[in-house]
Amino acid sequence: MRRLAPRAGLAPFASLNICARPALFASSRRSFISALLLGLAACAGGALAAGPESYPTQPVKIIVQAPAGNGPDVLARIIAERLGQLWGQQVLILNRPGAGGLIAAQAAASALPDGYTLYMPSSSTFTVLPARHAKLPFDLDRDFARIGMVAQAPLVIAVAPSLGINSVAELIARAKEKPGDIMYAALGRGTLPHATSELFQRRAGIQLRYITYSASNQALQDVMGGRLGLVFDGFGALSGALENDTVKVLAITAPERLTHLPHLPTVAETLPDFVALSWSPMLAPAGTPAHIIDKVSADLRAVLAQPALQERLRQIGQTVRPMAPAEVTAFIDSEQKKWRAIFDETASEAR
Repeated sequence: MRRLAPRAGLAPFASLNICARPALFASSRRSFISALLLGLAACAGGALAAGPESYPTQPVKIIVQAPAGNGPDVLARIIAERLGQLWGQQVLILNRPGAGGLIAAQAAASALPDGYTLYMPSSSTFTVLPARHAKLPFDLDRDFARIGMVAQAPLVIAVAPSLGINSVAELIARAKEKPGDIMYAALGRGTLPHATSELFQRRAGIQLRYITYSASNQALQDVMGGRLGLVFDGFGALSGALENDTVKVLAITAPERLTHLPHLPTVAETLPDFVALSWSPMLAPAGTPAHIIDKVSADLRAVLAQPALQERLRQIGQTVRPMAPAEVTAFIDSEQKKWRAIFDETASEAR
């Protein structure tokens, strides 16, 4: 019988007597399996190396409900810049305005919970949206993991100089003399400024006449021109008028005077314990790994501790308010309870 020549590539095994040398093949198989296991272990080690200590390894997105250039967008971009410097990665802002924050919240709730999509809503998402929508397509408690609190800001009560009122006490006295005579603006029914105006009237025992405006700048122009007596709004919307003294600030709604604006009184100095703040938390889609939540929370607090950032936020009327995830949950719960009755009352009046 003619012996066939071994095929190329099989020469090392051509002379092996398979039946006579089972031990050699068993040894080779064990070596192969050992090498395979070592390779898998190396891969696993690489995956662990790319774990919490190296996050993020790619750009991170932050969803906001405001259009570009609006106050919450400006705040988010400041924070994104500092986080990007800390992480060595781009942190991009995704603007999803519309429907009072509903569009942004839906986008955030449906994002992959991988740590690469974060969410910075306005306080109205937690206070206004539930009041205005009986059935939301998401659950604010179930669908979002709390990371931290970024900042908070008081509202401003400002009057037309032509009104001749110089303090909250004078405003209350005038309104009691002539109920419903003073016209005021607070952007949109159901917004935080509008709810603040309602709370103010109830606490002061007065009646003001609400005039609806669709944009802050329109209301501000009418206050500056003396066609409207009073406005409730944020520092950002009124900043130019405040700098030029074209409106007069009566008070801010912070619990105490701001250190960088100590000349501005608080409403609480006339109506004890009166506080109304806008606030901006940092959230992530539910299911985001705990180690990522913890890292972003710690890094956010580190960024907020930077004096230069604190000063930059003060310039836009914001004060840093660092919180751990559990503190954010407790704070949001207390704010929702505080405003629920006011929003329910204003909503029933609107109907």
